[in-house]
Amino acid sequence: MPEKGITEDGWNCISCPGGLTAEGKCHCPTGHILVERDVNGTLLSQATCKLCDENENSFTAPNALGNRCVRCEPTFINTSRSCTCSAPNILTGGLCFSRTGNFPSRVISSARYGDLGMSFTSEWFAKYLQSSAAACRVYANLTSCQVLGNICVMNMNSFDSTTFDACRLFQFIFENTAGLRTVHSISFWRENLPWLFYGDQLGLAPQVLSTTPLPTNFSFKGENQNRKLKFVAASYDVRGNFLKWQTLEGGVLQLCPDTETRLNAAYSFGTTYQQNCEISLSKILTDFPSPIFYDVYLKYTDENQQQYIWAVPVLNLNLQYNKIFVNQDSSSSKWLLTRRIFLVDALSGRENDLGSQPRLIRIATQISLSIHLVPNTKNGNIYPPLITIAYSDIDITDPNSQSVKVSFSVNYEMNQGEAQVQTDIALGVLGGLAVLSSLLKTAGWKRRIGSPMIDLQTVMKFLVYYAGDLANVFFIITVGTGLYWLIFFKAQKSISVLLPVPAQEERLVTYVGCAFALKALQFLHKLISQITIDIFFIDWERPKGKVLKAVEGEGGVRSAMVPVSIWRTYFVANEWNEIQTVRKINPLFQILTVLFFLEVVGFKNLALMDSSSSLSRSPTSYIAPYSRILRYAVSTALWLVVGIIQIMFFAVFYERFIEDKIRQFVDLCCMSNISVFLLSHKCFGYYIHGRSVHGHADTNMEEMNMNLKREAENLCSQRGLVPNTDGQTFQIAISSQMRQHYDRIHETLTRKNGPARLLSSSASTFEQSIKAYHTMNKFLGSFIDHVHKEMDYFIKDKLLLERILGMEFMEPMEKSIFYNDEGYSFSSVLYYGNEATLLIFDLLFFCVVDLACQNFVLAAFLTYLQQEIFRFIRNTVGQKNLASKTLVDQRFLI
Repeated sequence: MPEKGITEDGWNCISCPGGLTAEGKCHCPTGHILVERDVNGTLLSQATCKLCDENENSFTAPNALGNRCVRCEPTFINTSRSCTCSAPNILTGGLCFSRTGNFPSRVISSARYGDLGMSFTSEWFAKYLQSSAAACRVYANLTSCQVLGNICVMNMNSFDSTTFDACRLFQFIFENTAGLRTVHSISFWRENLPWLFYGDQLGLAPQVLSTTPLPTNFSFKGENQNRKLKFVAASYDVRGNFLKWQTLEGGVLQLCPDTETRLNAAYSFGTTYQQNCEISLSKILTDFPSPIFYDVYLKYTDENQQQYIWAVPVLNLNLQYNKIFVNQDSSSSKWLLTRRIFLVDALSGRENDLGSQPRLIRIATQISLSIHLVPNTKNGNIYPPLITIAYSDIDITDPNSQSVKVSFSVNYEMNQGEAQVQTDIALGVLGGLAVLSSLLKTAGWKRRIGSPMIDLQTVMKFLVYYAGDLANVFFIITVGTGLYWLIFFKAQKSISVLLPVPAQEERLVTYVGCAFALKALQFLHKLISQITIDIFFIDWERPKGKVLKAVEGEGGVRSAMVPVSIWRTYFVANEWNEIQTVRKINPLFQILTVLFFLEVVGFKNLALMDSSSSLSRSPTSYIAPYSRILRYAVSTALWLVVGIIQIMFFAVFYERFIEDKIRQFVDLCCMSNISVFLLSHKCFGYYIHGRSVHGHADTNMEEMNMNLKREAENLCSQRGLVPNTDGQTFQIAISSQMRQHYDRIHETLTRKNGPARLLSSSASTFEQSIKAYHTMNKFLGSFIDHVHKEMDYFIKDKLLLERILGMEFMEPMEKSIFYNDEGYSFSSVLYYGNEATLLIFDLLFFCVVDLACQNFVLAAFLTYLQQEIFRFIRNTVGQKNLASKTLVDQRFLI
């Protein structure tokens, strides 16, 4: 009794001629089909099994469902003249090929995963590699050739001459189809084959990338501006089917999600683009179940307004040529350029079942588009763009917890060789001038210390001077370079320059660092010089009479001169202490103003690496990364402009109409009847003549006002050291004899212990210092009054060349020399006279911090902090030096 089974459609039961399947349906032997109904659809009482005729007249075999006899696959008929592919023929991918042909029989189906240092047999490669290669070679099947090309791309375009992997098979077919025509006269693009390689000849990559410019122009401004990079791509699926032509806008090659406006900003010419994110593997597996392949082109319009496309070469960093990563070499002559790319491959990582989760996944984690400007172009000509791509291989363990970092960038480059040569020339010329300037300063310093010998101290002094001058050289070069890029890049219409890439900026950053280090050395040298000067306040006041004074231990009284008040000296010393850190600018206002213009007004947007000159940016638009050169240029320009405006305001308005502390100090000295004798070098210094024209300054209010009125009405002599002149300030070059006499008295004034050869041995240390102070006061006063003929001086004007060079030609051999000084150059021992050094030092400090951390606010805060620290050090140490040199009690210095 035949068994009953279920019909194929599941609606009826029928007697089966043989056994049943696991599903309870009728089963037929191999080569037979199951027949359950007659030709008009009537269900038979018993199913039958019909044998398909495999003879030459029919060449039929059961179809995949086993319900129809269909003609055998043509490759079976052509190869074996039957419906079976028996040995020695090769059955692969459902196709039959003859082993006697000139096609490799041993094909490597391994997928390489260089990142993980492994390779394994890919199910996709095993199923379709050999069949697609054979169909492409034997039948020139377009789809099969595309599949073979895709598998080669999935294997990173890697090529090994010792094995027949995908790319070796592709190369084998390419070499054996030399008789076919090329596509668009491109020798690397053979008819019926995809264009995968540019060839493997050494030195070919530089020719492709930098020989033929694109026949189109780009610009930032103007009527016929061409500001968009119009990239298009021909896309294919993994089975070799052409999908469509599509533009790259909308994030086709950008894995990171974003708004369409920001995604499309990548193709705005001149905008350096950077996009980074981290994406979970589960999302990637969902969005990219099967890889899509892209052949990228750049669409352009020529002078005749005809549209063309230009193939964009690809530099695959994962490509291996005979097991060597040639594309990671620094020399472009060793590169092997390719054409086709994909973003995600989750298919070749499936090991046994194409429907299972992949064991490995390959993701394009870094895609960079490089645009190179043609040298010396004035019209915005570029070489063919280059896509640099790097893939990461990830071993999948838990897709929901695993993630990967991806990036997409667009960079613009130009040859900086000419700019570097010009910079080197400027550095050489200015550096030579700096050497000459330092030699002159050292020679002037040698004259001022009265030493003709060249010793180690001289060499060290020269190096310190050279450090300051070289800092100015680096500063001038860096500021000039930064402003050049800022102005010429942002203001150009037809593109002739592009910003240096970060690697090309390193030289300028190094120069800025050198400028700061050398300027800091110069600043510290000036600071130490200022706090170690010799200074003495000459009190011209004389006693006004005698008083009776009790004598201790004797029980009697005697007459004594009325003591001169020390308060005037203390008052002048306090004023000197206050003006030590007076500057021609307000440092806090300087910092806040620069920060306001950068952060609030929006000048920092000029430092963005795009073509826009706008000070504001829309929150929805893409914000390009900052250029370090442009940040430096904008910062220095604002700092210098604000500083110069402050100095001009200070000199033209503030000092004239509000307050001039330097001139006020000179007036105070005159009103206090106190002169200032100041030595910044051993034999050179400054003298402020403060001798009162009224004879006395220690007087009452009525007499003081009367004296001022007489002076205003020219009823008394003038204040100058020379009669009938107003010259109160002098540069002084003293003789060595004068200096020796000064030092002998000064040793007694400043030492705490030791023999008192000039004073009474029974006096206390303080009393010795008091007597030494009066001795110094009397000596300097008599020196000014020409009492000591052996240590006399004369007054003269400095020559113009002496003023320019900052040195004195005449040496004070027998007589000291007083040079008229209407410019109050004694301020050189104060902050006031070193404003240029301080301004540049603060600026370089601000810029160095900003270049390091890319934060203007932090740079401003740290700059203000260092200003306050050095000001505190200058005041504190300056007070101690002032107290020790003048015998002014430090407790009275505020």
